[in-house]
Amino acid sequence: MGLLTLPVAYVPYAMLGMDLLVSGVDVAAQSVSGLIVGHLWWWLIWGANTGAGGVERGPLADYARAPRWLRNWFGEREGVRGSSGAGYHEPNTDLYRPALETLRTLIRTSTSSMTSVPKPLKFLHPHYPELQSLFETWTTSEDKSLFADILSALAMTYSDTQPRGTLRYRLISASLMPSSSTIPEPGSWGHEYVRHLAAELGEEYTIRQEGEESPSSEKPKEEAVTVPGSIEDLHLLGLECARFFLGHNAEPDAVDLLVELEIVDRIADLVDVNTFGRVCTYMDRCVNLLPPPDDVAFLRTIHNVYLQFSKLPEALSIAMRLNDPDLIREDFNVSGNPIMRRQLAFLLARAQIPVEWLHPPPSEDADGEADFPEDILDSLSNTNLSKFFKEFGKELGVAEPKSLEDVYKSHLENTRGGLSANVDSARGNLAGTFVNAFVNAGFGNDKLMVEAEEGNSWVYKNKDHGMMSAVASLGLSLLWDTDVGLSHVDRYTYSSEEHIKAGALLATGLLNAGVRTEADAALALLGEYVTNQSLSLKTASIVGLGLAYAGSHREDLFALLLPLVADESTSMEVASLSALALGFVFVGSGNGDIISTILQTLMERDERALSEKWGRFLALGLALLFVGLQDASDATIETLKAIEHPISKQAQILVEICSFVATGNVLRVQRLLHLCGEHLEAVKEKEEAKKEKQKEKAEKKDDGKDENKPDDTFQSFAVLGIAMIAMGEEIGAEMSMRQFNHLMHYGDPIIRKSIPLALGLISASNPQLPVLDTLSKYSHDSDLQVALNAIFAMGLVGAGTNNARLAQMLRHLAVYYYKEPDCLFVVRVAQGLVHMGKGTIGINPFFSDRNILSRPAIAGLLATIMAFTDAKVFVLDKYHWMLYFLVTAMYPRFLITLNEDLESLPVTVRVGQAVDVVGQAGKPRTISGFQTHQTPVRLGTTERAELATEEYIPYAHVLEGFVILRKNPGWEDTMQL
Repeated sequence: MGLLTLPVAYVPYAMLGMDLLVSGVDVAAQSVSGLIVGHLWWWLIWGANTGAGGVERGPLADYARAPRWLRNWFGEREGVRGSSGAGYHEPNTDLYRPALETLRTLIRTSTSSMTSVPKPLKFLHPHYPELQSLFETWTTSEDKSLFADILSALAMTYSDTQPRGTLRYRLISASLMPSSSTIPEPGSWGHEYVRHLAAELGEEYTIRQEGEESPSSEKPKEEAVTVPGSIEDLHLLGLECARFFLGHNAEPDAVDLLVELEIVDRIADLVDVNTFGRVCTYMDRCVNLLPPPDDVAFLRTIHNVYLQFSKLPEALSIAMRLNDPDLIREDFNVSGNPIMRRQLAFLLARAQIPVEWLHPPPSEDADGEADFPEDILDSLSNTNLSKFFKEFGKELGVAEPKSLEDVYKSHLENTRGGLSANVDSARGNLAGTFVNAFVNAGFGNDKLMVEAEEGNSWVYKNKDHGMMSAVASLGLSLLWDTDVGLSHVDRYTYSSEEHIKAGALLATGLLNAGVRTEADAALALLGEYVTNQSLSLKTASIVGLGLAYAGSHREDLFALLLPLVADESTSMEVASLSALALGFVFVGSGNGDIISTILQTLMERDERALSEKWGRFLALGLALLFVGLQDASDATIETLKAIEHPISKQAQILVEICSFVATGNVLRVQRLLHLCGEHLEAVKEKEEAKKEKQKEKAEKKDDGKDENKPDDTFQSFAVLGIAMIAMGEEIGAEMSMRQFNHLMHYGDPIIRKSIPLALGLISASNPQLPVLDTLSKYSHDSDLQVALNAIFAMGLVGAGTNNARLAQMLRHLAVYYYKEPDCLFVVRVAQGLVHMGKGTIGINPFFSDRNILSRPAIAGLLATIMAFTDAKVFVLDKYHWMLYFLVTAMYPRFLITLNEDLESLPVTVRVGQAVDVVGQAGKPRTISGFQTHQTPVRLGTTERAELATEEYIPYAHVLEGFVILRKNPGWEDTMQL
């Protein structure tokens, strides 16, 4: 039963012992005689060295053979069992072919268990060296090609000592085959043979690319092998193997092989209607694991495959990820189906792709702009977004406005005596402004501003700059509703109070965010104030234009705002906000004129101006131009290195992290981690220097003051950069959170206060329990800067989720910080964010099943977080309106199904947590723990929806946002049957 294991040489003696114990001496004596006879026969006939080729080599071997006439009778030819390999030389060449065919058939048809080697391979293994020698003696012929094919299968058993033997004989077999014949496909030898061949192909290709085979210390017994054939031969064989893999549900193996051979683009010629979907899904998941430019090559290959099979929504989504205007235009215009074009228009509008990208180049068609029908333009411009959003709110029962008390729920707080006496009334009203704006965003019916009674407006319950944010909150309440919104805002533009007028300008920009209109009201109303003498009116109009036209790439704004950046006479505040507005409008464009102008400004401005707090926004405006462009930013980074000012390092990091946002690039993350550790080493050196020079304490103190002057803001940006680069995929995000934990323990104050912001960025509108618990711990930190940023990050993490656990945490924090007006203000803002849009609006920059990154959304998130890197001089001072930067990231998290006439069509859908099914066989469920709802329905960041029945067929590939459905002609209602 396996309890006792004996070497095979001792088994006869063990059996003898068993006979003696069980049956006595007589039976044991018979066993002894049998042992003697058996051993004599073995040594005399087979010889001492048994197993050498399986041939008799004993002194009496010739006497042990059967008579010749008997051997002839049974078909055994002379010389088949000769010694020294002579038996392999059959003089009759006519028998070669039948023997080889029989051998090949036996090997192919043999079967075995998963844990054992097929018997033909096991028995032929000892003969392999002599078969190799025999092969070399044969002349070139079709029989020799067949012999080589068999040897390639046998070579699998010698892969440890003769590497790449399978590949070598396979290529020899192909070269020996006459042109009139074709070699059998690799798959004829079975799946394991093809996998073995694929592994050797990759190994051989790597060796050839590197030039020579590196010696391996682990395998000293390997013999040097020369594999014939050219690189093209390897490619052709690799394509044959890939074709076999694709036909046997091994799509990942096919992709991996072609990646090793650097011909993954040729997989488009191999896939068919049954395999292309799984191939593209697997390749898509690999993109985040590849270094540039391989990731872009993968995306282009996926795009070509989707286009080949007329999967236009999928192809367009890949083109959007590539940010390639030409591909986007081709994909959008290739469809002749007007309904499909409407669906594609909804997808483009969600990402705020410039409409101008879809027009033919002027040289080809000067009148191309007039080609789109009105319904397509409405879809592209998000014209009906407000109407559908309000209907969505009614369906969910959240259309009624919420008051501040509905959000704060003060009756649930464990209030302390004298709490109300310590509240800063102006600061409390200001917090109420933002809470009201975020909670009632998009519904246009809040009680404080939109429907306030005459003479009882909330505006006048705020002071000075608080009035600006109060009026601007109108833009958020009336978000996307340009017609009604402008009429409400207009009356404030005539106010004599400068702050109120500035708020009206900002509100105009806010309510136009993400929406395009023919009237172009935002540019018409705000453009004239860009050159106004009043600083508040000028900055409000500049920021309003940036938010209203985020991602539009409008050339007329380029001419309007760029002179403000270049003019040295303008203040640093105006120049920086103008650069930031241009960054919003031209996000991800890599516009050379704007880049050169901002670089020139950074070079020409004096050191004092660059050292102002606004310098970071000037650098951010430059960085936003490179969102998603990866290596295209190298030249700009090199130029920035020439600037001798701390802002240079800040700008370099911002440009780098924006270029590689959501790519998961490991090397960039490592570099940023190194930057986070730079100051730690400097501190250690400084401490050692202090110990060595105890006598010069006074001088050292002065030196210490000088050493504290160097700006360490770049480390804050490096922490944020880790989150930005890792936010593209789950594994990278989880690993970055571990790094944040280490940095929180050992980092400097500048790093510690940035880590909560990074956590909020990496998990926006996605309240995972580990993140919430971590932020809850940081919100009680002894450093109020850390605590304040952690509270705001809690608002980002729970934005638009109505998360009950998070709401309770914030209520406890409101009590905990009742004596800290700054912290209490941020707690209130966070409460407003958690209930954003009454739970219907999110700020996560990813959409379309978390595959596509919205560039304007990441710009808004980053700009808001940038203000919190020094909250005391921005958000907690008079620039609290910077919280409205979040508007470009705000978008409803809904699924609304429409018929082909773009009218609401309620259908039954299942909504559950998204499940990764890449590489799984068959058609596994893509969601788990689902619930059945009727559309319209709200979707969480990590949730996915699928139709409950097959009554309708969606035009979109992902059920998210606006989805047009068509009736399934082959569907029959089982209830009617």
